[in-house]
Amino acid sequence: MLRFVVRRLLLLVPVLVGLSVLLFAWLRALPGDPARALLGDKATPEAIARLNAQYGFDQPLIVQFFTYVGQLAQGNFGASARTGEPVLQTFLDRFPATVELALVALLFAIVVGVPLGYFAAKRAGGVLDLFAVGSSLLGVVIPVFVLAYLLKIVFAIGLPGLEFLAILPSSGRQDVRMFATHITDFYILDGLMTREFDAAWDAFKHLILPGLALGSIPLASITRMTRASVLEVLNEDYIRTANAKGLSQTLITWRHVMKNAMLPVITTIGLLTGQLLSGAVLTESVFAFNGIGSYLFEAISTLDYAVLQGFILFIAIVFALVNLIVDLLYGVFDPRMRVQ
Repeated sequence: MLRFVVRRLLLLVPVLVGLSVLLFAWLRALPGDPARALLGDKATPEAIARLNAQYGFDQPLIVQFFTYVGQLAQGNFGASARTGEPVLQTFLDRFPATVELALVALLFAIVVGVPLGYFAAKRAGGVLDLFAVGSSLLGVVIPVFVLAYLLKIVFAIGLPGLEFLAILPSSGRQDVRMFATHITDFYILDGLMTREFDAAWDAFKHLILPGLALGSIPLASITRMTRASVLEVLNEDYIRTANAKGLSQTLITWRHVMKNAMLPVITTIGLLTGQLLSGAVLTESVFAFNGIGSYLFEAISTLDYAVLQGFILFIAIVFALVNLIVDLLYGVFDPRMRVQ
């Protein structure tokens, strides 16, 4: 097991090297001038030249590339041309917010999606099955930002005659009037650690609406994958044999059906986890949630090379680690995978 983990981590090095080269070339090929994007259309030629010289944008591309590689080799991801803050520190400051939001969205999608997909498969062709398939299609079709605004209007702002439903905060991670001690920047965890339970509860309430909006697409994917996987397993000979032997339905469900049906579901959950942890640009923007998604949106609009390069590399590392965890979970559900 340890050898497998070490080998996967070593394989990550050439992947990151290749990605860094592609990132550098791709960003420089984008149309637009980063200095003009940062300073605005009314910037003077002198100001543009000064900013280009400050961040090395006036150097030949080959010089910029080797400077960039040299900084990466030293663990230096550069500084934002827009704010001047180190990219690594900015990522570490904002990543806890994205992790909290992603975990809430993923928990909602798993807790609802897996049972819904299972019962839909058990009652294939019935009312529950039609509801599960229809709702999952809606979850994929409705844009996230549309659902986010609908949730915000109904449960935060309030509709005429339905003001009693407006009980949740509409933006931010925590009430600005809330006194809270932040140790890890995971607001819920900080509130529990410091016994400031009102702060933890307030942080959780701020996560509900963006978590529901962000979890809509993962919920649809997990429901459909669980349904398809369970249907396939239910038609296997060993399930009919287990029923013929008179085994209890609880035993058949957990030991035979779910254990064999969960492998593709785990793969789906792993991919969705990587996507959620990479930042939800639209959801974070609608709810003014200061995670890496909203910061990436700002960096794209200003062509902030250092931020885009650094954040995308970090996201690639997150994806690789999530995939590694998924591969390890395979061994938990299927001993044959553990041996391999």
